[in-house]
Amino acid sequence: MAKFELKLPKMGESVAEATLTTWLKEVGDTIELDDAVVEIATDKVDSEVPSEVEGVLLEKLFEVDDVIQVGQTIAIIETEGEATQDADPEETTTVVEEVPEEVKVLETQMAETTEAVTAEVTDFSGSSAFYSPLVKNIASAEGISLPELEAIPGTGKDGRVTKNDILQFVENRKNGKVEEQPVTQPLEAKAKAVQTEAPAVTKEAPKAVPVVSGEDEIIEMTRMGKLVAHHMVASVQTSAHVQSFIEADVTSIWNWRKKVKDEFMRREGENLTFTPIFMEAVAKALKDFPMMNISVSGDTIIKKKNINLGMAAALSDGNLIVPVIKNADQLNLVGMTKAVNDLASRARNNALKPDDVQDGTYTVTNVGTFGSIMGTPIINQPQVGILALGAIRKVPAVIETPEGDFIGIRYKMFLSHSYDHRVVNGALGGQFVQRVKDYFEAWDVNREF
Repeated sequence: MAKFELKLPKMGESVAEATLTTWLKEVGDTIELDDAVVEIATDKVDSEVPSEVEGVLLEKLFEVDDVIQVGQTIAIIETEGEATQDADPEETTTVVEEVPEEVKVLETQMAETTEAVTAEVTDFSGSSAFYSPLVKNIASAEGISLPELEAIPGTGKDGRVTKNDILQFVENRKNGKVEEQPVTQPLEAKAKAVQTEAPAVTKEAPKAVPVVSGEDEIIEMTRMGKLVAHHMVASVQTSAHVQSFIEADVTSIWNWRKKVKDEFMRREGENLTFTPIFMEAVAKALKDFPMMNISVSGDTIIKKKNINLGMAAALSDGNLIVPVIKNADQLNLVGMTKAVNDLASRARNNALKPDDVQDGTYTVTNVGTFGSIMGTPIINQPQVGILALGAIRKVPAVIETPEGDFIGIRYKMFLSHSYDHRVVNGALGGQFVQRVKDYFEAWDVNREF
């Protein structure tokens, strides 16, 4: 018999890790070729990892909620055939990632302390940030408090604190580069302190606790719901949000789409909605104002070469997901329509790939889909701007002509531009949304698609 290592496959250019959410097979189960063995999740997309062989699940190497790096072995599958080096039972039970020597030392210190007295373990329940089990172990071993841990600048994905980040913090503290807090006490003093010390008084204001009656329904937030909630709060805490609003006359776009949509469907096999038309205009405006196509890293600005437009989409469970149209400025209207329809369809069917929601540089959200005439959207970090499209309304308006002004029926909509006031001033934010409006209103009613 041989043993096959099922590894976490590469899931996209910028996806380096995933969280194990569900085991679909148990030890001893028979696995067919292409059977889904485990479900994993990146920031917003759930995926299944299929088996590349037929056999029996012999061993699981990770538990639910563990974070797995791309290329790491998830499980061992026993297959027909001769044994290979991978079949060594001792090797299969070893953690795939090599543990650095300094981490081994820390683990030894933790073990020694535990034998003498119950170790004080940092309470991470008060933080909404993600910390890997390894980082938590190092923090506990070194007596790093939660406020200290949260203050460490993270270099990992989405600003996560990595093993190297926390080890560097430990080294800096030992060298006196940061204020050092006592890590350990003599065992006798520590034991005495455990018996006599009064509980520390928290300086934080007490959190309001909702009153729940017997008739109320308590609903657990979904994993994606928790991620979205954390992402929104983090964005507001990171960026200085400010909004600019402008009204655009889209009568020409309305009439042109009505005239060509049937022919567009016949010729291209795609439904022409307003979204690709609006996306095309936004991509043009971003080319005109490249300082809206940036992100912030500390005290530096990263000017993005590619224009990758995110389009916020609502899922059936009420959560949002933002698939990304890569190099949107290079697409014509037909290409933009195909990209929009493909991503929207796969979002509805939960078939997006991890790479489909990565590397966005600016986001557009259509709040008009739900009847809202305007909104104040929250910036999709690490971007610096997001545009909300309001509902298109038929309204009376003053129309200027060489013969004089008169009242007519026009199709209009509000554009709401939220931007990061740390790096985008009011002039740039206002000029950008004004340019989008200009592109809307200058639509050529005789245009060929």
